[in-house]
Amino acid sequence: MPSPPRPLPEQRSGGAAPAVPPPPAPRRTAFAEGVDRLRAAAVTEPGRLRIIGALLAALVVAFGAVTAWQMNERSAAADDVLNRSQPLSSAAAGVYRSLAEANTAASSGFLAGGQETKAAREEYESAVRAAAEGLVKAAADSEADSPAEATITELNRLLPEYKGLVERARTYNRQGFPVGGAYLRYANEKMQKQMLPAAEDLYTSENRRLGADYADAKPYPWAAIALGVLALAALGWAQHRNYRRTNRVLNHGLVAATAASAIVLLWLVAGHSVARSSLNDSHAHGVRSLTALNGARIASLKARGNENLTLVARGAETKKVGDRTHDAYDLDFEKNMKALGEGLAEARRLADDEAGERPVDRANGNMAEWKKRHASAREQDENGNYQQALDLVIGGEGATAECFDGVDDSLDTALGHEEAEFERAAGDGLDAMRPLPLVAGVLAALGVAGALLGIGRRLSEYR
Repeated sequence: MPSPPRPLPEQRSGGAAPAVPPPPAPRRTAFAEGVDRLRAAAVTEPGRLRIIGALLAALVVAFGAVTAWQMNERSAAADDVLNRSQPLSSAAAGVYRSLAEANTAASSGFLAGGQETKAAREEYESAVRAAAEGLVKAAADSEADSPAEATITELNRLLPEYKGLVERARTYNRQGFPVGGAYLRYANEKMQKQMLPAAEDLYTSENRRLGADYADAKPYPWAAIALGVLALAALGWAQHRNYRRTNRVLNHGLVAATAASAIVLLWLVAGHSVARSSLNDSHAHGVRSLTALNGARIASLKARGNENLTLVARGAETKKVGDRTHDAYDLDFEKNMKALGEGLAEARRLADDEAGERPVDRANGNMAEWKKRHASAREQDENGNYQQALDLVIGGEGATAECFDGVDDSLDTALGHEEAEFERAAGDGLDAMRPLPLVAGVLAALGVAGALLGIGRRLSEYR
């Protein structure tokens, strides 16, 4: 038969079973304890006042900090527009213009044959030197491994090649060898198909950078404005609450904090609006006018170069349009003159004062006369009167050279005026933005001090 079960130890001793210790209470986090203290403080008026004071101080500090941060960014972008991007854009346009001037001067000197004047030679050398100096400046200001850097490197490679071709053309021309004209046409082809497109890419790249700086400078600082409205609403609520509980109309500290915050918000909105308006004006009546005028001046230089090459080539280069065969350089001349007219029309539309309109009107008058004289020169050339045609192009009084010089001088005057207009408007925009970060910081500090002092005065009544 089976044996009885053995008693447990506690049954053998006759004692009660030991109590199981309760599990340890979970350890409370510092955050939970802080919430409990905050909840306990919120049931008393002094505690509520401390919480309100802390929230008001945080809001005013956030408002001042975000205002200073956003306006500092916009001020830096406006400074870039005035002192970096637009000057670089103008420098890139200057490189393009100098290359076109060099090409025009080379063809003008070639037409003079062995009697090339010292002035024509110096004009060519000056244009080449200006292009080289512009490339050096652009290289110094361009970012490493950027498309602009690659374009500048390519232009620096092509410029000596172009100069070599021009020198060969000049040498053979002085000796009376017709091959000189072939070298000059080859130099012109290198300029038109390689160098000027590369210079235009550089100009486009710098204009994109200018547009990006405008886009960074002009947007309203909505985050700062929203925080300013929120801070003023909170300060107004705190004063209304103080009035309902104490029947006191004003709390000097809270009034000072409200005034400081209101000044920052009003200055922020008004100052940025003024700056934005000035920047818009600098773009509409500065950058856009400069773009139109630079385009017109480059078109006039290319037209002059093609007009000269029409006589250099003597019909060696032709293009067929429909059923008719045209001189290739004369066809390009007509296209360039059309571009010149369109550029002048745009510049005239954008000119906002008489000082800007007058030189554009003079350029228009010279362009119209240029077309008439060019038609006479072409008629003489087509009738076999080469010398008469040459005199009508590079001769003295009554030649197309007079009209070209008139167009170029007028455009130079207009560019100087619009450059000054841009600098004035962009400078006004920068001046309106520049003090805002510092003003926001100082007034925000005063606002915080006022809010804390106002709440502290109420707390002192409970001691």
